[in-house]
Amino acid sequence: MASGAASRSEDEESLAGQKRGLAQASGAIPKRRSSSRFIKRKKFDDELVESSLAKSSSRAKGAGGVEPGRCSGSEPSSSEKKKVSKSVSTPVAPSPVPTPGLAKRMKKSKQPLQVTKDLGRWKPADDLLLINAVLQTNDLTSVHLGVKFSCRFNLREIQERWYALLYDPIISKLACQAMRQLHPEAIAAIQSKVLFSKAEEQLLNKSSQPTLDTFQELLHKHPDVFYPSRTAKALQLHWQLMKQYYLLDDQTVQPLPKGDQVLNFSDAEDMLDDSKLKDVRDEVLEHELTVADRRQKREIRQLEQELHKWQVLVDSITGMSSPDFDSQTLAVLRGRMVRYLMRSREITLGRATKDNQIDVDLALEGPAWKISRKQGVIKLKNNGDFFIANEGRRPIYIDGRPVLGGNKWKLNNNSVVEIASLRFVFLINQDLIALIKAEAAKLAQQ
Repeated sequence: MASGAASRSEDEESLAGQKRGLAQASGAIPKRRSSSRFIKRKKFDDELVESSLAKSSSRAKGAGGVEPGRCSGSEPSSSEKKKVSKSVSTPVAPSPVPTPGLAKRMKKSKQPLQVTKDLGRWKPADDLLLINAVLQTNDLTSVHLGVKFSCRFNLREIQERWYALLYDPIISKLACQAMRQLHPEAIAAIQSKVLFSKAEEQLLNKSSQPTLDTFQELLHKHPDVFYPSRTAKALQLHWQLMKQYYLLDDQTVQPLPKGDQVLNFSDAEDMLDDSKLKDVRDEVLEHELTVADRRQKREIRQLEQELHKWQVLVDSITGMSSPDFDSQTLAVLRGRMVRYLMRSREITLGRATKDNQIDVDLALEGPAWKISRKQGVIKLKNNGDFFIANEGRRPIYIDGRPVLGGNKWKLNNNSVVEIASLRFVFLINQDLIALIKAEAAKLAQQ
């Protein structure tokens, strides 16, 4: 069995070698294995040309190279079908050089693409404006300087476009077709921008102090000189422009001053009379400035009044508060969060609002919605005693004793003042109060 299998494998190898030799002798390229699935995709232009050439060559071969041993009506065998399928799936050989007729067709199909690409920047309105301007001036340089196109074309581009319109039949044909499709209003707007010719400007030079009737008469007398779309108003505007630039015959340009000194800006400024330059008074502007000034001053006053409040908050947050007493502080009302300095003989307590400004705003210590806007007043008598008067609706508790509205009570050092669940400790600057008592005693003796 082993010997039979070995002889069979040797026979298969010999047959495979014979097939390779026949393929090399016939000049065919061995085909690589590939999938038989057909994937449909778009073909490129060169593939389309090659496939059409391959189909034409295969048709020619099929018509002239029919095998003699096969009839037209006989069906091909299974082995022949396999050969045909293999021949179809083989890669197409490189296409031969296309015929002259095909090359001409390819060139004709590519030329319009280049022409349309060239027409990208030049619009039909630009072409019409260029043609009319050249017919008026006969000078491409003047056209470049005086005509405003849709794009900024340089002189070389304008020359190339003009020569293309003259000598290139394809570009000129496409440009004419595009210009015929322009709207009549667009054409009229383009014709109104046409440059003036030298003959037209010479006729305008002859008129001095003209009116619209004068320009209308010029149009009637010289219809062959003026452009057909000219109007009397257009002529008047161009005449005024010529007068502005001193281009009229009856105008003279003042010569520059002769001598060493030339007039400059500083000399002209010295020659001006400041008394004649009076500013016009604008009452509306002055009123707005006055209102804005008042508003700013009001905001500054409000910020100045709120400055001590912010200082209290900063001290409570940073913990870097100054000493309780200084040379100007008579007493201190110390709370849990903030402390209030009494530097005058009379201060008011309460809740500050926009319309009501007080000395001690208790809202900085805590919730003060139950406290009146003017809750109480602390006064220093000449004998050095402090008294608190209740002017609000709710009672004030001094060391646990209620002080009703309209009553007053003496404040001692370290007295506890309670106003609507807010507690404070009243501290007196004993040294400063002693000095005040001494001065009061001296005044009493005198």
